[in-house]
Amino acid sequence: MERLRLEIDLMSNRVFIIAEAGVNHNGDINLAKKLIDVAAKAGADAVKFQTFKAQNLVSKNAQKASYQKETTDKNESQFEMIKKLELDENTHKELIAYCKQKNITFLSTPFDSDSIKLLDELGLGTFKIPSGEITNLPYLRQIGGLNKKIILSTGMANLGEVEAAIEALVKSGTKRENISLLHANTQYPTPMEDVNLKAMITLKNAFGLEVGYSDHTLGIEVDIAAVAMGAKIIEKHFTLDKSLPGPDHKASLEPDELASMVRAIRNIELALGDGLKHFSKSESENIKIARKSIVAKRDIKKGEIFSEQNIRSVRPGYGLHPKFLKELVGKKAKRDIKFSERIIKEDLI
Repeated sequence: MERLRLEIDLMSNRVFIIAEAGVNHNGDINLAKKLIDVAAKAGADAVKFQTFKAQNLVSKNAQKASYQKETTDKNESQFEMIKKLELDENTHKELIAYCKQKNITFLSTPFDSDSIKLLDELGLGTFKIPSGEITNLPYLRQIGGLNKKIILSTGMANLGEVEAAIEALVKSGTKRENISLLHANTQYPTPMEDVNLKAMITLKNAFGLEVGYSDHTLGIEVDIAAVAMGAKIIEKHFTLDKSLPGPDHKASLEPDELASMVRAIRNIELALGDGLKHFSKSESENIKIARKSIVAKRDIKKGEIFSEQNIRSVRPGYGLHPKFLKELVGKKAKRDIKFSERIIKEDLI
């Protein structure tokens, strides 16, 4: 079977937007396809799922996170909850093919060794590492040995832990320049006071790698701010309906919100510009309208000396620039100049 080419060009100026479907498919392939439809229609670059085997991920006695207890059955274990959310190999293949039809990149986060092997066999060119695995060195070494492009989430981690994770990936065979870092907070939803968006810049300065933001706040304003601050990757959970049962729906964007986020990010991309200070094409015609030029303050006779009593600066700016006003004072008029008529260099003796 020909390996799928799912490479991501993370070095372009375009922000790479990952619509995080996660487990919001609720174990239903038809729901998963609808999520792909929504992500593609919104203009996202990729739609991302999660790949795992419950028995390889959690023990049967593992407790849920606080937010999971609030959004799912309090009496079921974490194992029971995620067991219902598994996607098998055939489902992965079908979703990858469907993404290809919709012209959107398929991504998935592996949570165990078998899942890493599966995604590699399916031809994924980019691996997304979740925050919870950033200190799992065997896991990192396995992915690092594949020499793929890597997006590494850094929630709950300090700089030392991020550095150790990068080192493990590089020593295992991944090219350092193929690693991108996502600042993140793993609380769903993340309180605004805990976002600490400036830490994204700290990651960029500390490691010299491309950075982005994996967002779990409500709304889209933090994602837009992250792009304005230099994020090259944005990852955001979305759902078909926040009222659906499941752990992540309530902290996810609905389809119209996802589309609004993508549209806003694309606008910010354009608004950031090239960084050079110059007039834009759209405002070029305003130069003459908004700027001033030197004109006659009253009728001026030929041979009369220019002074502050007979010249002034007013709009429009199609004559001699006001910066020459001081030089003009004391010189003589070469011709008769009528009131409000512009003065040009040829009018000077």
